[in-house]
Amino acid sequence: MPELPDVTVYCEALEERIRGAVLEAVRLANPFVLRTAVPPIGEVEHQRVIGVRRLGKRIVIALEADLFLVVHLMIAGRLRWLDREAKPPGRITLAIFEFSSGRLAFTEAGTKRRASLHVVRGADALAQFDRGGIDTQKADRQTFAQRLTSESHTLKRALTDPRLIDGVGNAYSDEILHRARLSPLLLTRKLSDAEMTRLHDATRDVLAEWTERLRRERGLDFPEKVTAFRPQMAVHGRYRQPCPVCGEPVQRIVYAENECNYCARCQTGGRILADRSLSKLLHDSFPRSLDET
Repeated sequence: MPELPDVTVYCEALEERIRGAVLEAVRLANPFVLRTAVPPIGEVEHQRVIGVRRLGKRIVIALEADLFLVVHLMIAGRLRWLDREAKPPGRITLAIFEFSSGRLAFTEAGTKRRASLHVVRGADALAQFDRGGIDTQKADRQTFAQRLTSESHTLKRALTDPRLIDGVGNAYSDEILHRARLSPLLLTRKLSDAEMTRLHDATRDVLAEWTERLRRERGLDFPEKVTAFRPQMAVHGRYRQPCPVCGEPVQRIVYAENECNYCARCQTGGRILADRSLSKLLHDSFPRSLDET
């Protein structure tokens, strides 16, 4: 799922292309992508774009008449900027937005159709999409600590909870925890002052660094290679590959449809965290530390 750095760069690229342009038409290739009926989708047509901004992991396109398009890419949703004459992608296209400055294709790979489009009117209606998480680039250490410890969760869960932290998901939480040298299963209320400071600094630094990296990668182009798996990442998606800090193989915990990647040497004192499915299969043979692997 595109997270804060990716969504920020998407918004910046859109702002450059559609701010001040008129949304001439919206064509829904898959009607199920539209999750609202009032106001009708037709009301956004012929309205001028006032601006584009990020709201959590959502992209908000503000239009005249106090209207907003709210795009949530979820896991497989992506945006593609097309020339006026370019043919949109085939079966993966959910919607086409025809602007006076060009065309925007909203696509989604796969068949699960989780990506969504909402049309709302007014600030109050838009506010329903704000999950309440703090902006870590603006929050000081005290605010960050108060929010993180407001509930007792593992660090992995807390960082990815949009009610607590804004815009962080599975990929960047792995990178943040590796930078902070903290176990993903450590409880928020068990952090020492020094660990909380490391986590606050790592969260700010990782998100800022990756946002700037993605800006440089796109240059003047529209973002094309939006993915949660990048070779420059330290641990996310790098299971069994060497940690860039210590050289030990990256470990993982698999749960539901996600996995958590971490370095046992850097983050857990050499202890391998129990993977529910694998440890159940291996029983006593499951390695408890790097020394047993």
